[in-house]
Amino acid sequence: MAFQAGGQRPAPRPVPASPEAQAYLQDYVTLLEAVPFPSLVVDHRWDVVLTNSAFASLFRAVGPHPTAMPSDNFLRFVLFHPDAGSVLGEHESRWCLPMLAHFAATVERHGHDHGLQAIRRDIAQDPIMEAAYRQGLPHWIRAVGEAAVESDGAVRPLLHPDPRWGATDCRIIDETPATLRDLGYTRLTLVLRETRRPAAVVRRPRRTRRPASHLSVVQAPES
Repeated sequence: MAFQAGGQRPAPRPVPASPEAQAYLQDYVTLLEAVPFPSLVVDHRWDVVLTNSAFASLFRAVGPHPTAMPSDNFLRFVLFHPDAGSVLGEHESRWCLPMLAHFAATVERHGHDHGLQAIRRDIAQDPIMEAAYRQGLPHWIRAVGEAAVESDGAVRPLLHPDPRWGATDCRIIDETPATLRDLGYTRLTLVLRETRRPAAVVRRPRRTRRPASHLSVVQAPES
């Protein structure tokens, strides 16, 4: 049984078998739904366990994808979904690279995890993504500092489909209680800012330039 505000997902992921843990998550759904900002609960693979209606609203215009929907695995969405840049502003530099760096650190801790290895294989199949992972990340981390890898406190641009928000920023806040952390989950909330970003600096993805990949911050090595 898996939980998600607004209904049960069609392909449920395992959750703790303890009745107490399941009851806790059931009540946590109610708490999550009361939050006005997009909020999600993920495991160490970034598999999404819970979301709220504000999260669904943020990604409501995202097209279907067999493996990278934002409500299934948020890391896969950021890295592989062709529509990710239509919601995540400055997608490559402000979302992809930090998430790749976070993924690399997670692989070091959970190297034999089958789910993480599947993501690693998909990265390897994309030459540009693989170049970013192997060659670009060390340079990027040295340039921006280790703190840029952390999600908590990061301010990143968003392109909200609701015109009341439009092009804005969000601060990512990790607000994971001890009980949720003990279950192996992390809760992240995207606190939207009232101040809009200038529309002129917003760049939407140009799919025709790179049909095989939407990552271009790090160029693939020449053969």
